[in-house]
Amino acid sequence: MGKTTLALEVARGAPHLYLDLESREDLSKLAEPALFLRAYEDRLVILDEVHRAPELFRTLRGLIDEGRRRGRGTGRFLVLGSASIDLLRQSGESLAGRIAYVELGPFDILEVVRSQADLNALWVRGGFPDSYLARDDEESFHRRKDFIRTYLERDVPQFGSRVPAETLDRFWTMLAHNQGGLLNASRLAAGLGVSANAASRYIDLLVDLMLVRRLRPFHANVGKRLVKSPKTYVRDSGLLHALVGLVDYNSLSGHPVVGASWEGFAIENLLSAAPPATVASFYRTAAGAEIDLLLELPGGSIWAIEIKRGLAARPGRGFHLACADLRPARRFMVHGGSGRYPLDADTEAVGLADLAGQLQEASA
Repeated sequence: MGKTTLALEVARGAPHLYLDLESREDLSKLAEPALFLRAYEDRLVILDEVHRAPELFRTLRGLIDEGRRRGRGTGRFLVLGSASIDLLRQSGESLAGRIAYVELGPFDILEVVRSQADLNALWVRGGFPDSYLARDDEESFHRRKDFIRTYLERDVPQFGSRVPAETLDRFWTMLAHNQGGLLNASRLAAGLGVSANAASRYIDLLVDLMLVRRLRPFHANVGKRLVKSPKTYVRDSGLLHALVGLVDYNSLSGHPVVGASWEGFAIENLLSAAPPATVASFYRTAAGAEIDLLLELPGGSIWAIEIKRGLAARPGRGFHLACADLRPARRFMVHGGSGRYPLDADTEAVGLADLAGQLQEASA
């Protein structure tokens, strides 16, 4: 659920106070944070962009403990902000036992898609609200380009990164062109003229900021030579297309990245809908057995998912070899349309929205 949507859902029907810490006016209200926040003990306080003021965590700890002694234990603060290692470490140290983490993504397929046109728009533009809701594809594209520039130049340095914005932009773009490929830090480092260790740090930073997904290989004792390198994906499809320079559905459809873009888009939407604590990975052997996405659901059930954009596509031989190795409980082939139908006795073809809905039901 998008950040703003979650805030409204939590606050609906209850008195609340919203503070945007990117606003100087709101931030100035917290010059004496304990004094100010005690005046709103009877409300839900929403602190947006809290990474702008990480020193607040110590104050929140004291206020939460005071409230507990008076029988006000939970639901006092909704803290929103971009992820960073430092931020999570500070919040974890200050608020251990007092905080629960929820990863919030952009709009997903279950929130906004009602037609094939909606699906294509979400795929092309991505899920950031300003991009998805733009008047046209051109405006959406420019909003994403502006986001990339300002995020790298203004926001990333606030997380303690000393990587030049231009270097990180080039690196992120290289990952975009390698969407869904195996991670080769040495090759990426050579392309940037930096060390492999530096390239690994750049990957860690982009993963920590939830801009890139590092999908781990599945490891099992199956007597096979397994690929051990992770695959990487730019998480938001709209940002991927902006990095590669693709403005609309027409330009995307004829570009070499189209298949990998759809795969990453499908993975993000399925993981957004999957039950909490679901473990995601992929499976690949040196002999060519491969599964695009493995989901190990709470309880241990494994779903094997092949991802194809074509409506008439069928899983390849590698998928069936991999399923013979792992014997998953369920087998699906996600396609770019709607509806579902059996491909064989074990495998079902299903539209992305349908499978996302099925995963969401498993979360209930």
